[in-house]
Amino acid sequence: MAKESFDKEIQFLRMLALTSGAFNRQQFAERLGISVHTFDKTIRRLKDIVSSIHQQLPEERSKELSETIRYRYYDSTDPLLLFLYRAKSVKESESQRISLLLAAMHEQPSTVMELLDRCCGSLPPELPLPDEKTIRSDLKYLEQVGVIQREAGPRPYRYRIQDDLVRDLSQEELLDLYDYVDVMANTQVPSVQGYLLRDGLKKLLLRKGVEPQSLEAMLYKYHYHSRILDEAHLFTLLHAIRCGRKVRFLYFSPKSDRSYSSQNTNPLFEREPGGKAHTTLPLQIVYDHQYGRWYLLSHGREGIRKYRMEGMTQLEIDEDEAVDMAWLEQKRSKLADHIRFSWLVDTGRSVTVRARFYHPEGPEPSFIRERVLQQGQWGNIVQEDEVSFVFEITVNGTTEIKPWLRSFGSSCEVLEPVQLRDEFIAEWKELQSYYEFI
Repeated sequence: MAKESFDKEIQFLRMLALTSGAFNRQQFAERLGISVHTFDKTIRRLKDIVSSIHQQLPEERSKELSETIRYRYYDSTDPLLLFLYRAKSVKESESQRISLLLAAMHEQPSTVMELLDRCCGSLPPELPLPDEKTIRSDLKYLEQVGVIQREAGPRPYRYRIQDDLVRDLSQEELLDLYDYVDVMANTQVPSVQGYLLRDGLKKLLLRKGVEPQSLEAMLYKYHYHSRILDEAHLFTLLHAIRCGRKVRFLYFSPKSDRSYSSQNTNPLFEREPGGKAHTTLPLQIVYDHQYGRWYLLSHGREGIRKYRMEGMTQLEIDEDEAVDMAWLEQKRSKLADHIRFSWLVDTGRSVTVRARFYHPEGPEPSFIRERVLQQGQWGNIVQEDEVSFVFEITVNGTTEIKPWLRSFGSSCEVLEPVQLRDEFIAEWKELQSYYEFI
């Protein structure tokens, strides 16, 4: 199957979500590392995707992509990446052919030759006719992704749509399943497959005559667009981890002034490529719940490497060379030892942090204590009285735990280490200076 990279569109949507359309065309193109012409082409492509999804939008709403997205910001539960997943990522001939195959198998189980005859007799004359090898390749792909299944029996094999679950459920059970998938897709990670399953169930229920209002029992306002955008790379990396394969990609660090580099396909308009090419062996993926970010931990020439997945473009798996699995397990064990005390992904020197948390006044149970116990990972409360309690944890460095401690405001007092305490004192003094009497 033809696969299409969405790197440019992903970085485009990320910037749109972060800047809320504050950049003009020239600034947006420079920050993204593309020409203004490419910027305009990308805008048109994304607007086509949006209009194909929300065909009910009034004409004036399609003038600006940012306005189009804002229009359904509260009304839609869809994160931005779903625009791309719903785009046509296969060739037109493949799209037509697969649609015909699925329609034929939906009517009745069919053999390869029956499906070939159906395609040859139904495809538009301007599209090329498939051969038996092409049909078998399509069926293999559809079987791998779980859309169809091969029936038991002698040759020639017959294939049918794999929809046993939805056919056996009543309408009330399908509604319960839809609500469950809707909740899980909006609250769990990863989520893209859940959103696509939810869309499939929604279309099925609408065909059964269910009122659209009954499918909107819950609405979510999505905050972490990067989380969903980075899922485009997630399953490629998970496959490489399972198979022990190295990956190649062009990386843009968070400090880089660009987030994408256009590919120089026209020699007349070559530009300096941005980013840095990396080849590394993926070992583990870590998700940061506080900021909605994905991290890749891998092994390279320098040892353990850490990458923010939002900076990875042109990702591909090195299929030529497989890593020895025993050696790979050694590297995974070494990584587990290095991140044993990582609050997130820090592999620095271990340090013990002690902080005093104060109970809020009132008869209600201390929500501060409950939150510390829930989010404090492997830390422990080592001392407690009616007014406060002391929390102690050993972590690799203090950089990653600082935002968590800071989020408690005046309810948290850092005791140790002294350096971290001094950093908090300096920060709070700076904040105090902002509110001095004028």
